[in-house]
Amino acid sequence: MNSELNFKLPSEISIPQVIAEIGCNHKGDINIAKQLIVVAKTCGATVAKFQKRNSRELLTEEQYNAPYDNRNSYGTTYGEHREFLEFSAETHKELKTYCEEHEIVYATSVWDLISAKEIAALEPSLIKIPSACNNHLEMLSYLRDNYAGEVHISTGMSTPEEIDAAIDVYKTCPERVILYACTSGYPVDFKDVCMLEILKLRTKYQDTGRVKSIGFSGHHNGIAIDTFSALLGVSYIERHFTLDRSWKGSDHAASLEPGGLRRLTRDIEHIAESWTYKQEDILPVEIEQRKKLKFRKVPVA
Repeated sequence: MNSELNFKLPSEISIPQVIAEIGCNHKGDINIAKQLIVVAKTCGATVAKFQKRNSRELLTEEQYNAPYDNRNSYGTTYGEHREFLEFSAETHKELKTYCEEHEIVYATSVWDLISAKEIAALEPSLIKIPSACNNHLEMLSYLRDNYAGEVHISTGMSTPEEIDAAIDVYKTCPERVILYACTSGYPVDFKDVCMLEILKLRTKYQDTGRVKSIGFSGHHNGIAIDTFSALLGVSYIERHFTLDRSWKGSDHAASLEPGGLRRLTRDIEHIAESWTYKQEDILPVEIEQRKKLKFRKVPVA
């Protein structure tokens, strides 16, 4: 651990918002996407997040036409696979309206400038920049100048210089930026999650006023360690979400099913509620037990 972090446990915890990263787990079907929105809401998530790509801009011709023949493929080439899973801007507009009707925040990760323009036009409250694209400074600059909401930036597979460059784009409006600790793997072994990166980002960026707050984007299995991120002061916890981890698609294996997401949101609330000192030496709940159980020394005659 870096000794300069000098971390002290917080005296109170704000409950982080939980993002259900639906991504492309809808399998290209808007009805499944809507079902995922409803289930995410009932499980306690506050944000339902999708992804938006323009494959022709994002991929080279060679990448687009590369063979992609495996059990998770929805096309014979990688480009065909990505196109099958891609929703149009109009469909995203419909999904945003559907989220609003079900009182959950709509959000989307954008992977290229065309997608950033399309999603910004919908005026969501937040847009996510995935780790793969946090060095796309033209896209970051466009969102700074043409979009008024929060920009959430993941830091997986990135050098310190790349993270600094992304944050510097928003030096005139740091209050709009949420920066995420993240390890880019699907799924990630626990030894590679590196939770203390949250503290490093807090110290370097949040405590110095360069960003609004820090989030945690996890791609590991289970929920045992997510609750620790709340103790480390994150404002958002993001986990991939699916209805069935055995479904066809590359992200399902690193996703939570409804039971896992429900337990995650429950445990975070319980930790935040319990994270306090006793307000009295003997709490009201203890008084009756004290009367019944407290040892009383019998006087010697």
